[in-house]
Amino acid sequence: MINTTHFLCFSLAAYFDTGISKYLYFMIIMCLYILIVCSNLLLIVVICMNRSLHEPMYIFLCSLFVNELFGSTALFPFLLIQILSDIHTVFAPFCFLQVFCVYIYGCVEFTNLAIMSYDRYLAICYPLQYNTHMTSTKVTLLIAVTWLPPFVAVFVTICLTASLQLCGNIINQVYCDNYSIIKLACSDTSVNNIYELIAAPLIVYTPIFVILYTYMKILKVCFSGSKQTRQKAVSTCTPHLTSLMNFSFGVSFEILQSRFNMGSLPNILRILLSLYFLTFQPLLNPVMYGLNMSKIRIISKTHILEFVGKCRLFNRFFQLG
Repeated sequence: MINTTHFLCFSLAAYFDTGISKYLYFMIIMCLYILIVCSNLLLIVVICMNRSLHEPMYIFLCSLFVNELFGSTALFPFLLIQILSDIHTVFAPFCFLQVFCVYIYGCVEFTNLAIMSYDRYLAICYPLQYNTHMTSTKVTLLIAVTWLPPFVAVFVTICLTASLQLCGNIINQVYCDNYSIIKLACSDTSVNNIYELIAAPLIVYTPIFVILYTYMKILKVCFSGSKQTRQKAVSTCTPHLTSLMNFSFGVSFEILQSRFNMGSLPNILRILLSLYFLTFQPLLNPVMYGLNMSKIRIISKTHILEFVGKCRLFNRFFQLG
């Protein structure tokens, strides 16, 4: 008879002894986290504090940056603790909380990118009717659609996984992953599988359909439109497409390495690629949108210069004192 139980903690088996190098890794991860927090927080503040940026496109961007902070905070503090720790275990409730946060981040990111592609579709294909179509009520509804369905879908997923009887507690990852926990189950997982078949079309395939449909329409307008229309499409869609492809690559590898045996790859490479969508997406988006959108770039530069000026003023004041 198979011994099944609910474990109080999980062991993360992907960590390996790095000796004194762990302090170097700690500093690198810490610097990345600080950079992610500062860059995303700066753009959130810039968008919130300037009324000229209270437009649908920038509101959706703000939602994207909030999600980057959310996802990064679900991973980096935990990762920093684990790097310095000699025993890589995590209590089961915290493990499920991390799964919840990471999955929320992934679902919201994908949905947010789909909403942004729809916004660009209206702006490029229907520029004269844009304000009529994209009202404040509709923007609020789209933000709610971006966040609420993923919360509900992931919450149900976690509840189903937490109810499973497990035969082991070793997760071959550097953070908690839902599929890795399901693979440890000895009890019937058919309910989990059926739910995923129902939830996946709503959470994943619907955003994919929206993105493909909107970009087909945008391309059609670009080919038949003027040079000015094509330039507008390229300038506004390039950051979005880059962000979308970067996130899709990271998520695709994470799905592949969790479903299939990637033992032939070096351990450090598998760890880096598994962290890709949680690390490089929050780093890339502020740079892409901050540099490519002139309005954000100019206002951000002004805020930074004002902040530096105030710091110098305070410094002189204290020196005189």
